[in-house]
Amino acid sequence: MDDDPVGVPEGLTQRARAFVRQNGVRVDALDVTRWREPWLGFGIPAEEIDRVAAYQRSWGGLVLPPALMYGGGPRYLNADTPEPSPDDGWWFEAGLRRTAVQYGFMIGPTGEFGIHGDHWVPLHASVEGWVESLSLAHHAIASAHRVTRLTGDEVEIIDLDEYELVPEVEGLADSWWRDDDTLIAVYTGEAEAFAAQEHRTTIVYEFASSG
Repeated sequence: MDDDPVGVPEGLTQRARAFVRQNGVRVDALDVTRWREPWLGFGIPAEEIDRVAAYQRSWGGLVLPPALMYGGGPRYLNADTPEPSPDDGWWFEAGLRRTAVQYGFMIGPTGEFGIHGDHWVPLHASVEGWVESLSLAHHAIASAHRVTRLTGDEVEIIDLDEYELVPEVEGLADSWWRDDDTLIAVYTGEAEAFAAQEHRTTIVYEFASSG
């Protein structure tokens, strides 16, 4: 981490690091070391406890501005007791909900950041990807001269083949795309979590051309 009050985790782009440094704060978070022996006694594997501890060291207690989608996202990032996932491996809570959405925020068996509603849906391949997405949305809403929100079947009018994928968000159910003067955010997490295609959302941010 950087020597700063927020403690910006490593592994972020310069843009996302600036976003966290300027907008984030730290609050008290779970001290996993106090729970290691009880968790081992409950049969939780040591490597899963280590994974939670690593998450807490990097992200525990980090409060970020509300996300545009998902009821604003977690109130702050904070792990809880690891549990066996519905498919394979273990997962744990990524942070308490900010608002009364019908799903929880989870870190998946291989580090994915996602939501668990009727189904488990990984949104990004890592929590870093989630934070990168937040920072892009923060930049886009502040800088775009036109913002268009499409929902349900409307999203199909956008041909993403014409755009370049933004790799740092590590998109799974959600992703970002770009060209020289456009950013496009694609959100399908809620649609997949509840098998409800009407919840698909695409937001198009258009920027004034430098030319």
